[in-house]
Amino acid sequence: GLLTVLRNFVYVLPHPYIHQSQIIEALGATVERVRPVSITHKDHFVNVARRRAAEANELAALRSKSNQIPIKEHQFMNGDTIEEKKSYIFSNECTGGFFADQFENLANFRAHYEGTGPEVWEQTDGKLHAFVAAAGTGGTVAGISQFLKEKDANIKCFLIDPPGSGLFNRVTRGVMYTKEEAEGKRLRNPFDSITEGIGINRLTQNFMMAKLDGAFRGTDKEAVEMSRYLLKNDGLFLGSSSAMNCVGAVRVAQALGPGHTIVTILCDNGMRHLSRFYKTEYLSPLGLMPSASGLEFMGIVGK
Repeated sequence: GLLTVLRNFVYVLPHPYIHQSQIIEALGATVERVRPVSITHKDHFVNVARRRAAEANELAALRSKSNQIPIKEHQFMNGDTIEEKKSYIFSNECTGGFFADQFENLANFRAHYEGTGPEVWEQTDGKLHAFVAAAGTGGTVAGISQFLKEKDANIKCFLIDPPGSGLFNRVTRGVMYTKEEAEGKRLRNPFDSITEGIGINRLTQNFMMAKLDGAFRGTDKEAVEMSRYLLKNDGLFLGSSSAMNCVGAVRVAQALGPGHTIVTILCDNGMRHLSRFYKTEYLSPLGLMPSASGLEFMGIVGK
């Protein structure tokens, strides 16, 4: 089953994704942790994953020809010998590699265009006025927004963007940077947001398929407060991405006014966010401890 498949997989994850790494390792797969760097750097997790897939294919091809060439003398692109590569990354059962490329592979967009979008349409009987979601790879917001727009051009589709991400600026101003950054005054590190899996500072092939009418900027504090509000009032234990999506839903509701049906996506649960998003020791030094009794953090009094 799943465990058998995972034992032959190598996953490349940036360091902040501790909980995800632990789950994958517990299932028997190999996890290679890399430091968070720009996508232009050769050691960005996407670039490392692409390289590892190519190396796995190279290793598999060499093994299939092992009776014809001295494969122990072969060196990979980073200088490792085949014996070194076998010992610390690839298992003896390795038959090749596959790079999912979820940021650029349009199968991501198509999955939501052909699956999630129709699901939203059917479950609302087509009676919705707006859709809003954050973007990481961009596949979800792109696939759903394009499907809904084709069904009804009057449906409004929006992005909610976390701190440090450039997509809000791209949607609202046509560029990936803020006015302050254009003047050489970056206000904060782009990786400072405590949200995980959303926000990005480049345009992906998937995101470029999105059909958006506008964008909103959410804050870390709003996401934290929203997660606790939903836990207390609705019994929903959500992760940071889902919490930010709900912040976006409120923003859209405030913009459109009463009487509208607004859809968002609850895409992660709180169990995978215990080390940061739900940890007092992490939130307190950042001034992000939840304190709201209602939705006053969204400008709504008495709710």
